[in-house]
Amino acid sequence: MAWDTERTKRLLLEAGVTEFSAFGLSGARVDRIAEKAGVNKERIYQYFGKKEAFFSAVLERELATSLAAVELSGHGASAVADYAGRRFDHQRAHPAFSRLLFWEGLELETPVAEESRRRHAQSLVSAAREAVPELSETAAQDLLISVITLVDGWVALQTADQLFTTPPSDRRERDARRREFVVMTVEAATLAALGRLSARE
Repeated sequence: MAWDTERTKRLLLEAGVTEFSAFGLSGARVDRIAEKAGVNKERIYQYFGKKEAFFSAVLERELATSLAAVELSGHGASAVADYAGRRFDHQRAHPAFSRLLFWEGLELETPVAEESRRRHAQSLVSAAREAVPELSETAAQDLLISVITLVDGWVALQTADQLFTTPPSDRRERDARRREFVVMTVEAATLAALGRLSARE
């Protein structure tokens, strides 16, 4: 019976998402990943190389599906706010992705898949400026990185919420309140950026 290489890679990558999102690059254990996947750990080295390269492969796989999942479209400040809300929904549904991004920022000096992600970032900036033509390039860049930190920070920094609020009986209700505040904040920030730009003219 022929060995199903693609299935083995998929199982390893899926197990890698779970392990790396929980423990990061340094804390992850290849043994645990292999055991969870039901695959000999030597396959990891055979298919992906060292642990650092495997982490990059795991993150790049998640990036491929997540970056294209939420697009920025529409017109006006509400379009940017709507993008923030939909990104919030996506990241809550796929929390491992946000955690992987945080571990990347903590443990790596350069972004994984930098060239393709830079293109994606530029396309988002262009979409924001198409939605709100008055935004400068710099303002659109700052606005979008603010969206990402607002949304992904909520997913990755769950314990911080416990310091400010009583643990909710319904997590969905807490998420809904947070989503509403994120959308409101991004719309206000977009309008504020426009007002600041107008004041300079």
